[in-house]
Amino acid sequence: MAAFSDDDHRHMARALRLAEQGLYTSDPNPRVGCVLTRQGEGSGGVVGEGFHRRAGEAHAEVNALTAAGERARGATAYVSLEPCSHTGRTGPCAKALVRAGVARVVVAMQDPNPQVSGRGVALLEAAGIQVDVGLLHEEAQRLNPGFVARMTRQRPFVRLKMAMSLDGRTAMGSGESQWITGPEARSHVQRLRARSSAILSGVESVIMDDSRLTLRAAQLGLDNAEEVARRQPLRVIVDTRLRLPLAAACLQAPGRTLVVTVPGAEGSGYASDKRAALEAAGAEVVTLAANAEGRVDLAALMDFLAATEEVNELLVETGATLAGAMLDAGLIDELWLFMAPTLLGAGARALFALPGLERMADQRRLHIHDIRAVGQDFRIIASPLPTSAPSDTKVP
Repeated sequence: MAAFSDDDHRHMARALRLAEQGLYTSDPNPRVGCVLTRQGEGSGGVVGEGFHRRAGEAHAEVNALTAAGERARGATAYVSLEPCSHTGRTGPCAKALVRAGVARVVVAMQDPNPQVSGRGVALLEAAGIQVDVGLLHEEAQRLNPGFVARMTRQRPFVRLKMAMSLDGRTAMGSGESQWITGPEARSHVQRLRARSSAILSGVESVIMDDSRLTLRAAQLGLDNAEEVARRQPLRVIVDTRLRLPLAAACLQAPGRTLVVTVPGAEGSGYASDKRAALEAAGAEVVTLAANAEGRVDLAALMDFLAATEEVNELLVETGATLAGAMLDAGLIDELWLFMAPTLLGAGARALFALPGLERMADQRRLHIHDIRAVGQDFRIIASPLPTSAPSDTKVP
């Protein structure tokens, strides 16, 4: 790895901050920032900056080159992700940098996309441009966990969000759950939704809460909240027996609702035309493979969402059964637990349905990354530690 100067670190840190401006809008493309610098220029040598706002629009490098104009010749480009070398909805950024006559390109991380991976660097080097890779690599990866997961594992990066009381309960025994946490926590959840490609829930939770599973601009707390809310995440409902009511709020909400079921669901005691009725009500019904119990195969669902829907980051907002099944299947990458200073009692609903945990050796350990106060509540970010023996958990 090249030896990087203090100026290199400063400019790449700026490129990463620029990339963050596409956090809620660039999906399904990665968030990318670019800074162009040249010795002898004012403003710390910066001659152009740019970030990728949304798919189909100019990439970060092109925006920075446009801002720099002729001053890009002989400049150094700091890019948070390897410049693309292929033509997609836009032209290859590596070629744009070559045409602009930049002298050096500093890249935070190699693109995990097999169409690009290493090819962008090779194209730049073939043109005689010095390329240095690896500066603030971990920070760049953290900015695009879903894109990296989809390109390397062919699955989304999966976050599970749950709100709970101090005694680990999510709702009263009747199912009543609004609201456990305060407005600050709900605003955080809205931003989690906004950065996600899709929101996954089980049909039982949707029936119980009649959730819309949408972005609400008023709760986002962002300067560009209205713009962000226009890009509604895909709603995905796991519904093995097609029980979703035709009048469900999620079917009336803006954006797409995907209802995922299994072969033969129409003949499971419900009207044989339920699929057609759901589609007429606005749902897109998808049939995927069933697991050994005849329920939706959750691993197959993750594969489908990555391959067919280009889902980078998936937010799971659901009840104990599907949450437990996802955890059991090893499909959760990160948990966001919002804990309110309240007690709901032993008769209230538990956080996870995890049957088969009978000994201390069976417990599911978590690694906690962060704990902080959010208004009157606490937010815990954790990831599951590996387990050797998943239990037999059912899904809705």
